[in-house]
Amino acid sequence: MASNHFSRMAGAALIATAVTGCGVVDYGDAVEDYDRNYTAQHSFTAHEVPRGDWKLYARSFGDSDRTRKPPFLLLHGFPDNLHLYDRLSPLLGADRQTIAFDFLGWGRSDKPENHRYDPASLRADLEAVIDHFNLDRVILVAHDASGFPVIDWALDNPDRTAGIVLLNTIYSPSKSGRAPDAIELFSSSGVKRDVAVFGASLFDGIWQSGHTEQLTKFYCDPVIREQHLKILSHYSFAMRPAFFGLNAVLRQEIASRAANVPRMKRFAPPVLVLFGAQDRDLNSGVAREFHDIFPNSTLHLLEEACHYVQLDAPAEVAKHMLAANMR
Repeated sequence: MASNHFSRMAGAALIATAVTGCGVVDYGDAVEDYDRNYTAQHSFTAHEVPRGDWKLYARSFGDSDRTRKPPFLLLHGFPDNLHLYDRLSPLLGADRQTIAFDFLGWGRSDKPENHRYDPASLRADLEAVIDHFNLDRVILVAHDASGFPVIDWALDNPDRTAGIVLLNTIYSPSKSGRAPDAIELFSSSGVKRDVAVFGASLFDGIWQSGHTEQLTKFYCDPVIREQHLKILSHYSFAMRPAFFGLNAVLRQEIASRAANVPRMKRFAPPVLVLFGAQDRDLNSGVAREFHDIFPNSTLHLLEEACHYVQLDAPAEVAKHMLAANMR
């Protein structure tokens, strides 16, 4: 079933909303306060990463010269940004260089018009970051839709992949997984999706309400949800073209990667499958499927965490990542 709020964007409901309006909550001040406090508490360096004619925003934690350990490169999914790793990055950065970045179209990165936002674009972003930081060997950390660029790149570059960490992600066809309600709607073809895209593009209140309704289900920790949802909501308006574009090709991209499963079964570098067990969509069954496919994989299910496992249980996630045999 599609997300209730987004589903109500059809027909008379859409017209009524256009007439009566749907209130938008401005979280700008809350985001400024959050950024100020975060910067005061955590040490990181902000970077502008060249990506053709555009720029990607990245943050690096830890000292690359202090250790020869392979760095962690953290990739977000959708509909979010690098703030997904705000609680995890400092924990990892205390041990080694850790880099998080916003994909093109998301967060603080550039948002070019008429750009094709798809997994090929995500991979180009990943490669731009790897080149910018001169990373020889790297541990790639995937969440949600960033499973596409992470696994694609790792399969093509096994000698440069010190390891993969999969956090509640998707890649190829799954018997256990299901699409979150809003993803189910926006990745479907037809009039219903077209009306939903029209309404969510034209009316900020509709978009914000539907976005909040969906993301509320992604957290287990209510305190973190209350704080963090404001951050993602603030950045969500500008990322709509990227969100709609990636959804438009999502189903075919998943289907096409069935052809890569034999390569995954021969993949030698270590893979850490680390899922929040309370995620009802990219669930424990999906985690076990990854564990069964990758021959050199370790599986951990965190029972108190949901889809945003790195926000619900950052200390536990960091513990498993730092203990993994990835060199």
